[in-house]
Amino acid sequence: MPDIDWEDPFCGEGASCFRLGTDTTGNAYIAIAGQEDHYLTDTREALRTLIHDIKTGKADHLL
Repeated sequence: MPDIDWEDPFCGEGASCFRLGTDTTGNAYIAIAGQEDHYLTDTREALRTLIHDIKTGKADHLL
């Protein structure tokens, strides 16, 4: 398992808590809080793009 530096959990309404993390080789990680052994990983740039797109409303149709 990579050495991941996890941020504090980000929680929405209810019990939907996610954690974001990074490692020293440029990868970014997303996991459900408490289940960090099962994560989604990609580059930091991909995570930056995902967050930007969410903030600009490109994922609003999923709500």
